[in-house]
Amino acid sequence: MSKLFLVPTPVGNLEDITFRAIKVLKEVDYVLAEDTRNTGRLLQHYHISTKMLSHHQHNEHKVLASVLEKLESGMRIALVSDAGTPGISDPGFLLVRACIKKGIEVECLPGATSFVPALVNSGLPSDRFCFEGFLPVKKGRKTRMEELAYEKRTMVFFESPHRLVKTLKFFGEFFGEDRQASVSREISKLFEENVRGSLRELIHHFEQEPVKGEITLVVAGSKYQDRGNPVNPV
Repeated sequence: MSKLFLVPTPVGNLEDITFRAIKVLKEVDYVLAEDTRNTGRLLQHYHISTKMLSHHQHNEHKVLASVLEKLESGMRIALVSDAGTPGISDPGFLLVRACIKKGIEVECLPGATSFVPALVNSGLPSDRFCFEGFLPVKKGRKTRMEELAYEKRTMVFFESPHRLVKTLKFFGEFFGEDRQASVSREISKLFEENVRGSLRELIHHFEQEPVKGEITLVVAGSKYQDRGNPVNPV
């Protein structure tokens, strides 16, 4: 019976994968991979010989019809991203939506993701939070920040290392530099680092210590209940 599996893959340490994920990757007809070179190393590590097909943000519209055709013929296909859970700031939504419309079963396995460890490790409230992923690089960036300035929940963002300091300063403008935050990078890898403090302290730290690797930012929410009040740094 045809089915699309969404399979989380390790965000760092290759051991951060479930037994079930390995089983699915071995048994499906194809693995849709964001980068076949990265996924190839993972499959090789676990002695998985399943054929891979390329599926990324630049070709997902183009290959959609052929993937659906394979699924409708009865094949079982797994979708993976380079790291973490597919569809979380990675390709996946378009294919999942198309499968649901056509009545093709979709199953998402639980597994690795970077923002949950970063959130829990931040020391900031995690009972209620909002995931923002990557902010718009240009258009809409300022508007989004104006909306988030009054967000009461803890906020989680993804960012690239070369834009980290610029984004921290941008946060400082809208949230106030006393707002508490946490920067996590290279989660579950050898050089994992978690730095906590005010935005002011984080800006100073990362101006002195340039970083590499994947970045997850966690920022405390506003304490103000009234949207008419000015932004209240935490």
